[in-house]
This record gives sequence, structure tokens and C-alpha cells, in this order.
Amino acid sequence: MQIYRAHVLVCTGTGCTASDSERVIRELEKQLQEKQLTNEVKVVKTGCFGLCHQGPIMVVYPEGAMYATVKPEDLPEIVEEHLLKGRIVKRLLAGDKTAEDVAKSVENVGFFKRQKRIALRNCGIINPENIDEYIAFDGYKALAKVLTEMKPADVINEIKKSGLRGRGGGGFPTGMKWEFAARARGEKKYVCCNADEGDPGAFMDRSILEGDPHSVIEAMAIAGYAVGADQGYIYVRAEYPIAVKRLRMAIDQAKEYGLLGKNILGTGFNFDLELRLGAGAFVCGEETALLASIEGRRGEPRPRPPFPAVKGLLGQPTLLNNVETYANIPVIILKGAEWFSSIGTEKSKGTKVFAVGGKIHNTGLVEIPMGTTLREVVYEIGGGIPGGKKFKAAQTGGPSGGCIPAAHIDTPIDYDTLTELGSMMGSGGLIVMDEDTCMVDIARFFLEFTVDESCGKCPPCRIGTKRMLEILNRITEGKGEEGDIEKLEKLAKNIKAAALCGLGQTAPNPVLSTLRYFRDEYEAHVRDKRCPAGVCKAMISYVIQADACKSCGVCARNCPVGAIEGERKKGPFVINQDKCIKCGACVEKCPFNAIYKNV
Repeated sequence: MQIYRAHVLVCTGTGCTASDSERVIRELEKQLQEKQLTNEVKVVKTGCFGLCHQGPIMVVYPEGAMYATVKPEDLPEIVEEHLLKGRIVKRLLAGDKTAEDVAKSVENVGFFKRQKRIALRNCGIINPENIDEYIAFDGYKALAKVLTEMKPADVINEIKKSGLRGRGGGGFPTGMKWEFAARARGEKKYVCCNADEGDPGAFMDRSILEGDPHSVIEAMAIAGYAVGADQGYIYVRAEYPIAVKRLRMAIDQAKEYGLLGKNILGTGFNFDLELRLGAGAFVCGEETALLASIEGRRGEPRPRPPFPAVKGLLGQPTLLNNVETYANIPVIILKGAEWFSSIGTEKSKGTKVFAVGGKIHNTGLVEIPMGTTLREVVYEIGGGIPGGKKFKAAQTGGPSGGCIPAAHIDTPIDYDTLTELGSMMGSGGLIVMDEDTCMVDIARFFLEFTVDESCGKCPPCRIGTKRMLEILNRITEGKGEEGDIEKLEKLAKNIKAAALCGLGQTAPNPVLSTLRYFRDEYEAHVRDKRCPAGVCKAMISYVIQADACKSCGVCARNCPVGAIEGERKKGPFVINQDKCIKCGACVEKCPFNAIYKNV
């Protein structure tokens, strides 16, 4: 067995791959070869570390120094200084580069200090394409324990005692769902995984599949044993090529090791697993639509009951959980329900993974104990709002969620609290908004997505959301009329009560929550024809201040539509409002701050 004095872990998740981490790896290997260090330093391709906006990310052990935004041209210095001479390259460190302790451990980077990784425990730690590395970190140990020491009912009781709730959106108790599937009668039973992550800006499940696919495979085998199923399906969207590739590799490796297939670990238990690729329909995230798609039918929801646990795939009892839910299972089995339930709040146990984006310094993937406040996420983990702007709101739950205003920034994040505020946990998208965000436009954006993705099966969703979008478009275009706000509310409440599936029922949430907390912005749009945030183009204009204009012509040269008129050194320039497309390029380029946005 080869012993290395240093390990260099490089992220090869989607984010870092898009930032050219593969080229970084090639240059690193080249430099190691030139310095004759290939027998001393091992390069490990890992999944996502979480600090996505600073990718490509590289961590060097044993020091634990995390290097961020690494470029191929940085590798000669890293290899020469750190790997050869033992001197950490401080200019490339993530986090506070002036702090001496940053280099000592990844955990000292501020982004990670308040996190607790359970579902993401192996992401950024192991090579996801090597089953031996997963096994080295207690992989498949939980499956072995279940098959040799526990009865199916024992497994279900352990999951129930843990308090784990479904991480896919609704937060239904996982153990209870498993119990329903176990009690259901059928000729055959199935275990399915929902990896159809369709929320804008969400990449939690994708990152788990890219960084730790075996954790999901192991959990599904455990679930199969618990409910009496011998066949599983992972429904993953085809837009996740890295996740699909690694899942296929992991399934093949597990079969080769006898961890999937017939007579697993010699116990007589059989469980096989297959992938099914989705074409990117948002509605296929709804459980009955997903199962229809696996069957080869059009992905449309059906009325419930019967629920999938009783009548699901091919009309048989089916257990369906999402990726993050499954990723927690092996740890719960190994460490125990009491350990897991000691984390989080009374009704929301464990941790939650969030994809944090929007107007925030540290965009990326975070995993926090339930009950962590929004303030901690935004300011301590996220690093605050760029440009010294004020925090205005956070959207949780994607198109199905709602906006939480600044007044509730100290609210603990858990299932029940978010619901009380008019939002929801959802799968884990968290979009941060600053003072320059128009809340009416945000509601319009999410509703536009829902209208586009509606399957069209039920009239409340197919017709109702379109009528809501028409009203919102009118309002943001400065054509709002008295009574529009009341119509929006009425439509939203009717759709929420009458839509067929959960996606249709939650589609009005962004509108209802923004009306609840930011009604004054709607009223300003309708009554004053004014967008307070200066976002809705129909209600703003750009004006050149005559006394401040130096007639330099920079604004005119940078206007993409030739809307700025005048001659250099012959008096102030003027913007032709009929031609202006309100792109703001003139404001950005004016060296004398002579142009302002009139709201």
C-alpha cells in the first residue's frame, strides 16, 4: 500500500468543473511530476466543498490549507512553496488571509464554522468514483449492521425515533412513511429516489450525488430491507451529467463488491438499483408525476389518496424519498437515533442543506443544524451583503416558498417556523435579497417559472397562475389598476385551495408572502406608478444632470442603442427617453457621476 506524506483534494463538482478545475488538476499533476513528487503527494478528485463562488477549491493535507480560486498558473508556486518547502501560500487561502489559524484547518474558515455536515459528510473528503474510499469512511457499514443485527421493524423504529423528516419539501416524517410502505400489501414493492431537483438556484441533491453517491445507494438498500422491496430506481434529471456518470459508476462498483444484487453480504437479501433520467420537467418533482415518468408515461400528478406507499410505481407499494433524506440514513443507523435527534429543534431534527445564492458574499452549499437563525446564515456563514447594502428578504423553498423579511432575520430556520411565516423549507434553496430588490418583480419571476412549468392538467394551476402572471406583468409595466392587488389575493387563495398537486397548491406562495410583508411596494406600483427599488424598467428613467455633465461623450460611446445625444465639449449630453432601453450602462460608465436613475 502506497503511503503519501500529503494529499491534495481538488473539487470536481459541477461548479468547480465549470471554473476549469480539470485543467488545474492536469497542471498540478504535471508540476508534481516535474518536481518528482508523484510518489509523495496524492491528488484526490472530490465532490463539492461548498464554497462555490471561490472555485476551483483545493485543500492540502495534513495542514488542511484551503486554497480558493486556484488557477493553473498558481500551481508552480503551490507545488514549490507548499508541497516541496512546506510554506503555505497565504495569498491563495480561502477566508481571512491575515489569520494565522486559517491554514491549520478547513474548519477555521469562517464559512464552515457554524456548519455541521451530516448529509454532506463525505463531500469534498473522498473520491466519489472510488468505492474503497467510501468504505474507508464507514461506507456500507450501516447496511451490514442492518442485515446482520436488525429486523426490518427495528430499522423503521430507529428512523422514527430519530425524528428525521423528508428533506424534499413537505417535511413528512420519514419513519412513518417507511412504516406505511412496510405495512402495505402488494405483489412487489419498490424503493425510489427523487433526484429531480428543479428549483431555480438549487443544487443540494446534485452535489450529494456528485460527491457521495454511495451514501444514497446504501440508504436505498437499507430502505429496501426495511419495507420489503428488492428493486429501486433513482430518478435523476439528465441535466446533471456528472451526477449521472458517478451514480452509474457507483452502482456498478456496488454490484461488483456484492453490495447490490442477489444475496447481499451472504444474508439472502436481494436488492437491485437502476437509473431513470428525467427530461427536466419541474412537475416531475411531485411524487406521483415522478412515478408516472419512471413508468414511461407523461409526467403528470394524480389525485391522492391512494398515496404511493399504498399504490405507487406500477400500481405497487412504493417508498419515495429525496437524495438528502437518504443521505442521512446510514449515519442514523451507525450513530443512533438519539444522537441525530439531539441536533436541531424539538420538531425539526438534524441538519438541513441549503444552496445559498443571490445578494450575498459567500454563495454556495451549506449544511446547518435546524434552528440556526437566518441572521447566522446571511452574516456569519454567508459573509453579509455586498456593497454594504441592507438585507431586505430571503426566499426559501424556491417557486413553492415565500419571502422572509428583514424583520424576521432572527427567526430559527425549521419546518414549522418557516410555514408560520408564509414560506416553507422546500428542498433547500435560499435566495438572499438586498435593498435594491423589487419584491413585486421577485413574485413575478417565480410565478413566471411556475406558469412555464405547469403540466396543465388542472384548471386552477393551468389557468389561474396565468391570470395571476398577467396581473403581475401589468403591475410591473406601470399599467396596474385599482383592484388588481385584491384580485391577486383572491386568485392565489383559490388556487392554493383547489390545485391538484402540491406544486400547484404552493405556486401562489411567493405572491402571498410578498403581499403579506411588502404590500406597500405593490401599492406604489399600482397607485403611484413607481417602483421603489428602481427595478421595473417601465417606471424608471435615466437622466443626465446638466450642471455635472462634462461633455466627455463616454456615456454616448457606451450606449448600446444610441439613445444619448450631444457633441463633445459643446454642452451637456441628453438621453432620448424614447430610444433608451434603461440598461444602466451609462450610469456605470460615466466618470463624473453625472447620470442618475430617476425612480
